[in-house]
Amino acid sequence: MNFQPLGKRVLVKRVEEANTTSSGIIIPDNAQEKPSKGEVVAVGSEVSEISCGDVVVFGKFSGSEISLDGDKFLVLETEDVFGIIK
Repeated sequence: MNFQPLGKRVLVKRVEEANTTSSGIIIPDNAQEKPSKGEVVAVGSEVSEISCGDVVVFGKFSGSEISLDGDKFLVLETEDVFGIIK
């Protein structure tokens, strides 16, 4: 993959959530919500507070989904990122 976000954008790979509840009930794929956290795989040249490899939390309906080399990614503005999970 060779993708460089422009400006204050980051490229994120969603982190899949567990598909069972705490009591062990399996949640079907069509009932699961989209994950709202992911790993940053590329950052734009104007981004200073987020680095590649950071796990970030973002809004459920934020960004634009793109497909690169058969994988799905999300392009987010840095304003759509709520924070970094340490």
